Amino acid sequence: MPLTPLDIHNKEFTRKFKGYDEDEVNEFLDQVIKDYEIVIRDKKDLAEKVEQLTERLGHFTNIEETLNKSILIAQETAEELKGNATKESKLIIKEAEKNADRIINEALSKSRRISMDVEELKKQAKVFRTRLKMLVEAQLDMIGTDDWEQLFDAEIGEELELAENES
Repeated sequence: MPLTPLDIHNKEFTRKFKGYDEDEVNEFLDQVIKDYEIVIRDKKDLAEKVEQLTERLGHFTNIEETLNKSILIAQETAEELKGNATKESKLIIKEAEKNADRIINEALSKSRRISMDVEELKKQAKVFRTRLKMLVEAQLDMIGTDDWEQLFDAEIGEELELAENES
């Protein structure tokens, strides 16, 4: 067990012939007691300071652990968000490709239908042209016949006959 200042103060030495000067020894012991008290006080202050610093270190250690956990959580969250974004972008791309395929297929189908309609209209136009040509040729043939002359002559002749009969 360590000495206390009181132990030093109460220490009694045995006396011998030709021993040390008692006043000098007492002065020295008083100085040792004062110095020892200072050392003990310093030790106590340092112990308190160590305790405070240990407490602060524990606090900062807790903060560090919390920050490390927060960083890990943030990294995990970022990875998760990145993964979700990647999945979502792939889904969007697939949906866009699907829509593009559908639109292309609809456009091709519509194009085919229009081509068929155009061909049908061409056929109908050829038929109409042929019929119109035949009709016009028939009308021209009819105009070009001598029947018109006979018709004109017959009408004039009939009118003359009617006029003569009336008179």
